[in-house]
Amino acid sequence: MSSLTLDAEALYAELRNGVRSLWRPGMVVMGIWSGGAWLAERLVADLPELAVAGRPAVISSTLHRDDFSARGMASGTDATKIPFAVDGAHILLLDDVLFTGRTIRAVLNELFDFGRPASVTLAVLVDRGGRELPIQPAFAAAKVVLPATQKLSLARADSGRFTFSVQGQA
Repeated sequence: MSSLTLDAEALYAELRNGVRSLWRPGMVVMGIWSGGAWLAERLVADLPELAVAGRPAVISSTLHRDDFSARGMASGTDATKIPFAVDGAHILLLDDVLFTGRTIRAVLNELFDFGRPASVTLAVLVDRGGRELPIQPAFAAAKVVLPATQKLSLARADSGRFTFSVQGQA
């Protein structure tokens, strides 16, 4: 049985470069709670031009998930904090792992509760395929294939460094 090893720090460097290529003046940064918010926070610190609205916005998918009955009320329900007007904004949306697309759909529903952005550009650290909805990132630092029974999770150490772990049966 082979074991997947991903260097989250190296992938973060790729994401940082990819975000530079996607960035347009006037864009604002939004991270999906929790891994995407960690990425957004670090990107804004590393790339001062991204700090248009100061701290990046954070958005949660919890209240708009279609699997709410199975997952329950996860922490993060009060995580949404948007320090800018959503109407007419060009938003760079960041997430750690893109899989089925359901989290992105839920986040877009949450976002539209706050207004209508002019555009939303998605960048992710890892795209693991397996889409159930027609959602694609404009940039993915890596593409990997994992069985649906496995979960890829980003963790952040107290030092701010990122690591990945894989849980579940191969």
